[in-house]
Amino acid sequence: MIIKKYQTYLYLLFLKRFLVISSIFFCLVIVVNFFEEIRFSEKFNTEMYYVFYLSLLNAPSLIFEIFPFIFLITVKILYLNLSDKSELQILNSNGVSNIKIIYLLTLISSVLGVFLLFFYYSLSSDLKSKYLDIKNRFSNTNEYLAVVKDDGLWLKEEIEDSVYFIHAEKFDKNYLKSITITEIDKYYDSKSTLIAESAEIISKNWYLSNVVVINKSGNKSDLKSFVYNSTFNGEIISNLFSNLNSLNIYELHRLSNSYQKIGYSNTDIKIHLNKIYSMPFFYILMSILGFIVINKLKNYKSRFFVIIFGILISVIVYYLNYFSGVLGNKGVLPIFLSVWAPLLILFLLCNIGLLKVNEN
Repeated sequence: MIIKKYQTYLYLLFLKRFLVISSIFFCLVIVVNFFEEIRFSEKFNTEMYYVFYLSLLNAPSLIFEIFPFIFLITVKILYLNLSDKSELQILNSNGVSNIKIIYLLTLISSVLGVFLLFFYYSLSSDLKSKYLDIKNRFSNTNEYLAVVKDDGLWLKEEIEDSVYFIHAEKFDKNYLKSITITEIDKYYDSKSTLIAESAEIISKNWYLSNVVVINKSGNKSDLKSFVYNSTFNGEIISNLFSNLNSLNIYELHRLSNSYQKIGYSNTDIKIHLNKIYSMPFFYILMSILGFIVINKLKNYKSRFFVIIFGILISVIVYYLNYFSGVLGNKGVLPIFLSVWAPLLILFLLCNIGLLKVNEN
């Protein structure tokens, strides 16, 4: 395949605009996140350089969420640059139609989308994981101290002078099954062990059923019920798993399989994975949509109107995806449909717009 000079020019121009706009949004995200980290710093009395460091670590993950709109803005800016320099008219007069330009933008968007999916997302998830780990060091509320493995759910919490290791084979919202709670002191000497058939964890007072208590001497006692005072409840535990952006694609698949083994719903992970896989298609559609919209508004002299209209489209697309995702989480829509239906709607709108562009 021979790449002509005008194609190379368009590709490089697109990439330059994309990098510039991404950099601008990156700086904006850091500034916004900076104030959030200041509140965290004040709460846990951390040093000031952590505010900057945490802002930098968190920014790439936040940028990944808004890449579709960066593609939209990039194409609009690209079109305006070409139009201002009369380069668009020159291309059209030399046989390069708007459809051909859209085709080239689709190619560069798809290549860039695959790169962002397999490389950028892995990097941003690693940085997000470091971001959460650092916050965990300063947190005294036992945040993020939960792990799901093949053998079940593991929790660790510190209450007064004791450390508790909790293992449950099954976790279903507000209930745990086949639980073992091991208590050790600050010198890591075992104090007692609780083995229970099940536990209701709606509140932080866990109601354990059919309990065997083993004290430090090894003596056992059977109890029909027992109340364990924890710093966790079902909602808190669920929220510990809610930040899926800190996991790469391989880790997400592995966690999904682990969730199935302990009986915990993996709906959120499936939706998240589908959203990640749909991103390259989302980028392509937003690039096409951006070109169609700016082509229709080319006769408006007010750049302010063009920018506002573009922001309005971004907001509509965002809420379309958001409400569709909510319906998927609630089980109203199938997982696959909740993620891909908005893209299908965008695809149909883009096809209609392409017909209009072709007619012109």
